[in-house]
Amino acid sequence: MPAYIIADVSVYNQQEIEEYRRLVPSTISAMGGKFIIRGGQTTTLEGDWNPERIVVIEFPSVEKAKEWWRSELYSKAKAIRQRAANTKMIIIEGV
Repeated sequence: MPAYIIADVSVYNQQEIEEYRRLVPSTISAMGGKFIIRGGQTTTLEGDWNPERIVVIEFPSVEKAKEWWRSELYSKAKAIRQRAANTKMIIIEGV
């Protein structure tokens, strides 16, 4: 069953996040994942949620998504993102 990582990212170091954006695609594809949404304008329909940047990544399974997030392959990029942005991230099973 597919799984999706959904992230709400608030960037505070644009220079470092550019390095992250350069590094991360190959780590995702190596684990069988792909970007579904990578930024773009959002429109709030209900509530007070006003995200800066939404990212959705599809993986073949929850296990593969977790494997990517924990992987050595992603560790360098993850450390950059964690220094350069505030991120809220979840994994959710698809249908």
